[in-house]
Amino acid sequence: MHMLDAKDLNCPLPILRTKKALKDVPSGEVLEIHATDPGAVKDFEAFCRTTGNELLGHRVEGKVYIFQIKHTA
Repeated sequence: MHMLDAKDLNCPLPILRTKKALKDVPSGEVLEIHATDPGAVKDFEAFCRTTGNELLGHRVEGKVYIFQIKHTA
């Protein structure tokens, strides 16, 4: 699994960094993103819907939002 630390970044930086990171993730593999921006939940849902990547899920651990995106686009 590939990891991206997007903590302490505000919108739109977590999405922009994710888009860039996914270029290095082979199709079918998963990128896990750690973010602290509460708006990231809706942002990543919309990002996956528009790009065709699959949001496998997200969870919250303390103040950190953790997303798992399968690169399918």
